[in-house]
Amino acid sequence: MTASVVVHNRGGFRSEAEAGPHRIVLDEPVDFGGTGQGPTPYDLLAGALGGCTAMTLQFYAKRDGLPLEGADVTVSHDRQHAKDCADCVTQAGYITRFRVEIALHGPLSPEQRHKLLQVAGRCPVAKALQSEIKIDEVLAD
Repeated sequence: MTASVVVHNRGGFRSEAEAGPHRIVLDEPVDFGGTGQGPTPYDLLAGALGGCTAMTLQFYAKRDGLPLEGADVTVSHDRQHAKDCADCVTQAGYITRFRVEIALHGPLSPEQRHKLLQVAGRCPVAKALQSEIKIDEVLAD
C-alpha cells in the first residue's frame, strides 16, 4: 500500500479525513441524520472520479499538443437494483452507476474532442472503479 487517508469520527456521521496535509470534512445531509457540514462519501468518490478525469484530459492534451483550455466534469451517481439494469452483467444486489458529463473548452476540432472523450475513461480512478476491488478490514492495535 502506498498512501493512507486517516478518517476520524467521534460519533454521528460527521467525520474528518486527513490526506497528508489536507483536511476534508465528510457528512450526511440533515435529512439523513447528519449535520450537512461536508460532502457525503459518495460525493467525494464522484469528485475523485471527476478530478481524475479532468487531470487525465489535461495530461493527454498537453502531451499531444491539443488546444484544450479547460474541462468541466459533472459526475452524477445513483444506485439501482441489478435486475433492473439491462446492460449490466451482475444480476443480483445493486449496481452503482456514475454518469460523467464532460464539457471541453478550447478551439478543438470534432476529431480532437472525440479523442479526448475516449481518453477520459483512462483515468486511474475510473479504471479502479471498473476493476475488481478487494477491501480488507482489519482492527488496528
